[in-house]
Amino acid sequence: MSISTQGQAFRHIGSRPVRPDGVEKVTGKALYGPDFVTAGMLHGAILRSPHPHARIVSIDTRRAENLPGVKAVITGQDFSDLQSAEMVGGETTLDVRNVALNCMAHDKALYVGHAVAAVAATTPRIAHEALALLSVVYEILPHVTDIDAALEAGAPLLHEGLLTKGLAETPETPSNAALCFTMTRGDTVTGLDKAAAVASGRFTLKPVHQGYIEPHACVASWNADGQAQLWVSSQGAFDIRNQTAAVLKMRIADLKVTPLEIGGGFGGKTTIYLEPVTLLLSRKSGRPVRIAMSRDEVFMATGPAPGGDIDIHIGAGSDGTICGAVMEFRYSGGAFPGSDTHAAAMSAFGHYRIADLSLTGWDVVTNMPSTHAYRAPGAPQVTFAVESCLDDLASRLGMDPIDLRLKNAVRPGDLNPVGLPLGAIGFDECLEAAKAHPHYAAPLAAGQGRGIAAGMWGNYGGQSSCVVSIASDGTVLVATGSPDIGGSRASMAIMAAETFGVPYENVRVTIADTASIGYSMVTGGSRTTFATGMAVVDACKSLIETLRNRAAGLLGVEPADVTWKAGEARCSTGECLSIAAIATKSGQFSGPLSAEVTVNAAGYLPGYGVHICDSEVDRETGQVKITRYTAVQDVGRAIHPDYVEGQLQGGAAQGIGWALNEAYLFNAAGTMDNAGFLDYRMPVCSDLPMIDTVMVEVPNPAHPYGVKGVGETPIVPPLAAVANAVSRAVGYRLRDLPMTPDRVCAAIPDRD
Repeated sequence: MSISTQGQAFRHIGSRPVRPDGVEKVTGKALYGPDFVTAGMLHGAILRSPHPHARIVSIDTRRAENLPGVKAVITGQDFSDLQSAEMVGGETTLDVRNVALNCMAHDKALYVGHAVAAVAATTPRIAHEALALLSVVYEILPHVTDIDAALEAGAPLLHEGLLTKGLAETPETPSNAALCFTMTRGDTVTGLDKAAAVASGRFTLKPVHQGYIEPHACVASWNADGQAQLWVSSQGAFDIRNQTAAVLKMRIADLKVTPLEIGGGFGGKTTIYLEPVTLLLSRKSGRPVRIAMSRDEVFMATGPAPGGDIDIHIGAGSDGTICGAVMEFRYSGGAFPGSDTHAAAMSAFGHYRIADLSLTGWDVVTNMPSTHAYRAPGAPQVTFAVESCLDDLASRLGMDPIDLRLKNAVRPGDLNPVGLPLGAIGFDECLEAAKAHPHYAAPLAAGQGRGIAAGMWGNYGGQSSCVVSIASDGTVLVATGSPDIGGSRASMAIMAAETFGVPYENVRVTIADTASIGYSMVTGGSRTTFATGMAVVDACKSLIETLRNRAAGLLGVEPADVTWKAGEARCSTGECLSIAAIATKSGQFSGPLSAEVTVNAAGYLPGYGVHICDSEVDRETGQVKITRYTAVQDVGRAIHPDYVEGQLQGGAAQGIGWALNEAYLFNAAGTMDNAGFLDYRMPVCSDLPMIDTVMVEVPNPAHPYGVKGVGETPIVPPLAAVANAVSRAVGYRLRDLPMTPDRVCAAIPDRD
C-alpha cells in the first residue's frame, strides 16, 4: 500500500517492470563470485587459527611447498610492513594496517578462524592437503569474548599499544576500549528529576551475521608487468580496489576490479578479506588464483554486526513529553576497532525531540571476528533499548504507544542529532498511518501481544559516476559504477526512461569495472538510487540538451525553437524528430551521443519507519510465533514499488530473526559453536507471516524524482517491535536478545 502526500503524474516512475537481470538470475546464467573461472587458474585455500588468541612463533612451509601441484605458499611475512593510516572502507573509515592484519595474521592470531597462511595448487584437493602440511607453532594466550570481561582490569590485551580514543585525557595505559564517544545537550539530571515516569534497564544483544547466501569469493591475476586484475563479488568494486591497493602498496591505476553479480551483502561485502591474499598467491605462482570461502569460514572469519550491552534511562512528563534520556552502550568491535559507535549514537534518539540528553558509546575489542556493517550499522541495537523503554513509559503513563511517539516525534524544521534543521521528512505521517492501519485496531487472542516500535537511519549521498550513451537506433545505454544488490539496474533504467521520455524497454544498464568509469562509492548507506540516480538523471538531461541542439541543426532552426518531450525533439514549426532519427545522423555532427557525469550528492534525508508486530507465546515451551507484521516507512518516492516493498519486508524478516533466533555463540574455548546455517538459526518462510507494507511518500525536493534511501531503515524498528510484542504477551519486560524459548520461559511470571 502506498500513501502519497504529493501527487505528480509520471510515465515510468512508480511502475513495476520486470527487472533487467531477472531472467539470467532465475535461470542460473548469472555469474557470481564462486562461478567465475579463467584460463590456467589455480585454486587457493587458507589455513586458519584454531586458537582465539595466540602468538605465532613460527610457520614451516617446506612440506607444503614440496607437495606436487602446489605452486605458491604465503604467510603474513609476505605482506608489507604497514603503518596505521586511515582510508575509506565502505560506509566508514578503516585503518589500513588493521585491514591487512585481518586479511592475514602477522605476529598474533586474534580469533578462531584468523588467517595465518595460504596456498595455491592445481586442484582444490591438493590445496587442502597442503594446508595439513603447514606446521605452525603457537604460544597460546588468554582470550576474552565478553564485552564486560574485556573492560575489566587485568583482562587479556588484544593490542598492546591500544589507547582509548575520545577521552578528555589520553590514557597512558593500553586497554581493550578502542573508542569512547560522547554526545550531550541540556541537563539530564534536571530533566529526569522532572519526569512523572522513568523507564530504565540494561539491554543486551549478541553479534549476528548478515546471512548473505553467497560466500566471499574472488579470482586474482597479477601480471608480470605489475598490473593486476580482480573479479569479485562485492558492494563496491572501487573501495575493494582502493583497500587492496593500500594493503599491498600498489598504485591504484595498476589494479582493475571487475564486479560480478552479488548474492547478498547487507553491508558485509564492503571490505576485503580474500583479495590481497589471492593476489599475492597469483604474483608468487605467476598464474590466476581463485579462493572461495566455505560457509563455516564465512561465519568464523568475516564481520558480523556488533553485539552490545546498553544501559538506559528515559523519563517523561505526565503528558508524555520526554524530558530526559541517558544512555551508555558498549559494542563489541571484535578483533579490531570499528563497531559502528558513531552511527549508533546518531541513530539512538534521532527520531525524537529531547532537550536533555546524554549518550556515551564504547568500542571494545574482543577475541572474535572483527565486526562490520550490517544494514543501518549500529542503529538496531540502540533502538531496541530506546523503543523498549518507550513502550514501558506508555504503559506507566497510561498512553497509547503511538500517541506517546507522536507527542515527541521530530518534524520538518526540528534539529537532527548534529544540530542541522530537518527537511521534508515524514515520521509524523508514518505514525499516523500506523495508527490508522487495520492491523493496529485488530483484536488479539489470549496469549498474544502487540508491539509498536519506530526507528530512523540517516541515509547518505556521496560520490557516484555515470555514463549515458545513445546508440544509432535510439536505444539508451547507462553505465554506472554501483553494484546492483536490490534492483538498482531497474531503478536507473526507470529514471533514464522517464527523463528521456522513451520506453523502459529501450534502456539497458550495465555495471562497469573500475577502469571503465569514474569512482563510485559502495552500494550501501541507502545511497545508490539517490546518488547514482542523480548522476543518471543529470547525464540524461545533458544529452537532451545535445539532442535539442542537433535537432535544431537538422531542422534549420534555433535551439530555442526546439523542446524535448516524450522522446522526441519538437520544433515550434510543428516538425518532430525522434531520438532515433537524431542518433542515426550523429556522424554529421561532432560525434557520438554520450555524456559522463560525476556527483558528490548532497541533500539526502533520513528515513523513518514504524513497525507493528503481533506475537503469540506458548507459555509451556516459550516458543514465539509472529502472527502478523506491518512495516510503515517514509520512502520519499518509490521509483519501483516492488523493490521498495521488498526492502521493507527483507529488513523486517532479518530483524525478526535477530530478535528471536540469531546470535554468535562462543564456548569457553573461544570457538564459535554455531558456524553454519544448520545451527545459526535464520528465519525461513515458515517462520514468518506475510509482512504487510505501507509506503508513505513524502518526496525529497533535493532529488529530481523525490528519492530517499529506503534499504536500511527497515531493520531498525523490528528488534524492539518484536520484543515489545513478546513482553506484552508474557506480561514481563524481556531485555536480552535473542528471545529464545528458554529465555521466554524464564520470563513468564506465573510459570513453574
